[in-house]
Amino acid sequence: MNKIINILKPTGMTSHDVVSCVRRTLNMKKVGHTGTLDPDAAGVLPICLGRATKVSELILNKDKSYICELTLGIETDTYDSSGTILYRNDDLNIEESKIREAFKSQEGEINQMPPVYSALKVNGQKMCDLARKGKADSIDIKPRKVNIKKIEILNISNNKITFYVKCSKGTYVRSICHDIGEYLNCGGHMSFLLRTSSGKFNLDNAITLEELEDLKNNGHLEDHLYDVDYVLDNLDAVDLKPSAQKYYTNGGVIDSRRFNIKESKNSDAENYLVRVYCENIFIGVGKILKDNNTMTLKSDKLFI
Repeated sequence: MNKIINILKPTGMTSHDVVSCVRRTLNMKKVGHTGTLDPDAAGVLPICLGRATKVSELILNKDKSYICELTLGIETDTYDSSGTILYRNDDLNIEESKIREAFKSQEGEINQMPPVYSALKVNGQKMCDLARKGKADSIDIKPRKVNIKKIEILNISNNKITFYVKCSKGTYVRSICHDIGEYLNCGGHMSFLLRTSSGKFNLDNAITLEELEDLKNNGHLEDHLYDVDYVLDNLDAVDLKPSAQKYYTNGGVIDSRRFNIKESKNSDAENYLVRVYCENIFIGVGKILKDNNTMTLKSDKLFI
């Protein structure tokens, strides 16, 4: 089974807990998630099965969207409600126009400082592990460029603000909450997070772990499994001639006479990934290589 399934992760479980549960339910060894959700967060968590795990990093590159609750007046060391309170301000009197100005500051391409309590690694060690050992001050945290494509306030109620955000990979919504609190000079943390989409996967096509077990037992699981190329439709498609398939799958570099590009969204790029088909069967992800007027195709990931 080389497929992808969209799980609705509940709060209280780590992403690895979800993977373990799927592994047990489907009796499969090769299972992997496509982007960590914190234990307190819920929502869309695409899970790769079998050889589909080879494309997990390509799914990681997709945009994500979230519904988040920001609580103003309380700052924590983890930037969310699981952390230790560092600062509290119970006397808030912030104009709505100032709040909207703070949200505006988070739009577009920004340099974001990730939380010290995150899984990012420094010299081979997770920053969160170093922080828990009392070594937070020794960590040199560097800002990362992220793209906040849309951020919209949905509701303001006292010191709690519910908002929607669509962002690029690598964005920490916790950091958005913290930075807005800093902007308003009152502190803030993320008190709720629901991931509503990850690439093509969303809440509408997600299933719970309980539904996963029922679907397997009732023989209807196939209706909720997605082919690998379903999530790769942003890549150009290439038709490989049958006579070239064996050479290609053995690692050979194929010249342009032995394949046809069906779609050409990335034709201006020098080297780019493509979906590779042979006689309408998806066989993997390849890479188009350009050198002057020469174009060749090389295998990147195989699924046969």
